[in-house]
Amino acid sequence: MIFCHKCGTGDLFREAIGWSKADLFDEPLERAQDRPADDTWIPCKERGHHRVAQYLYRDERGVVVQGATRCNEKCFAQWRPDPAAKSGRRWRLTDDQGNRLVRTVPYRLPEILKAIANDQVIWIAEGEKDVHALVDHGLEATCNAAGAGKWTAEHAAFLKGADITIVADRDDKGRKHAEAVVETLRGVARSVYVVQAREGKDAYDHFAAGYRDHQFLQVWAPIPYPGDPVVAA
Repeated sequence: MIFCHKCGTGDLFREAIGWSKADLFDEPLERAQDRPADDTWIPCKERGHHRVAQYLYRDERGVVVQGATRCNEKCFAQWRPDPAAKSGRRWRLTDDQGNRLVRTVPYRLPEILKAIANDQVIWIAEGEKDVHALVDHGLEATCNAAGAGKWTAEHAAFLKGADITIVADRDDKGRKHAEAVVETLRGVARSVYVVQAREGKDAYDHFAAGYRDHQFLQVWAPIPYPGDPVVAA
C-alpha cells in the first residue's frame, strides 16, 4: 500500500513515479519501455472493469511478442505490440482470415530456457497467476496464454530434454488440459510428472493453504509408449 501525506490517497505519488493502480498488485511491474502510452485501457473497461494484472510474453531475446491482461472481474484479453496504434498495441492476435500474427511462445520463455540449460525442473501451470505462485516459491514455471486447452506442440518444442512437472487444476477442464500437455511432451521432455494441489483447485490455492512444493499430490500417470518420457505415478 502507498499513502501520501500530501494528497491523502497516494495518487500524486504514483503519478510521480509513473505507476498505475494495477502496479500496486502482486504481479511484477514491467519495464517502462515496454509500456505503451495508454497502459490502463482494457476492452472491458466500458463495463466498469479495471486491470489488475498484465503478463508479457517474450521471445528468446526478451522482446515482447504479446501481452495478456486480467481485470477485476476475471476477464482476460490478449494483445500484440503495434507501434502504429495510438496505445502501442492491438487487441487481436489474428488477421481477418484467422491467421495468427504473432509467434506462439510459452510464458517466461527466457527464464525457462536458462533453467533448462541449468538442468532445473520446469513446472507447467494452467495460468499466469499460478505460474507466479510457483515462481514466488523458488520454482521455474510457465504456461500458455488464454488458459486451458490452448497449449500446443509449439509450446512444447521449447522444452526439449527438460524434466517437467504439470500442475493440473482440480476440475474436468484441468484434467483434460494436463492430458493434452502430456501428449505434446511425448518424445520431447526427458520426464513428466502430473500433480494436483493438496488443497483447493490450483497451485495458487495449494500455496495459499500453507503447503510446500514437495507436498503436491502426484495423481496421474498415462501408460508410456516405447521412447516416451518417464511419467511418474
